Amino acid sequence: MKRETEHFNTRAVGHFPAYLGIVATHVEPGEVRLELALQPHHLAPNGYLHAGAVVTLADTSCGYGCLASLPEGAASFTTIELKSNHLGTAREGTIESVAKPVHKGRTTQVWDAVVTHRETGKVIAMFRCTQLLIYAK
Repeated sequence: MKRETEHFNTRAVGHFPAYLGIVATHVEPGEVRLELALQPHHLAPNGYLHAGAVVTLADTSCGYGCLASLPEGAASFTTIELKSNHLGTAREGTIESVAKPVHKGRTTQVWDAVVTHRETGKVIAMFRCTQLLIYAK
């Protein structure tokens, strides 16, 4: 599990999740945990957490879960639908995403993620993502 978590952090280097500062803390086929230490560049011009940062954290956690859960023969995936409900915000501290599978089929996977503010325990957002599995020819 620790080895897989390190693999995802290494794989993210040079890509959008690492650019934002997203760090995997736990990756396994049944649960993924990521965190993001908030910085000024994560905030919208109004001074509150940008919804795009929250969605990126949640989407990345679901994506890592999908990759860790690919069935035999599947090479990758692409997101075909996502939805988020934003219930709160933050200006500082760390936000965390916990993603768990709802459906792990041979052609699609569905993952739910909950994003919380670590320091207060407040739910920031709930997220659902559907992924289409890609098979090599």
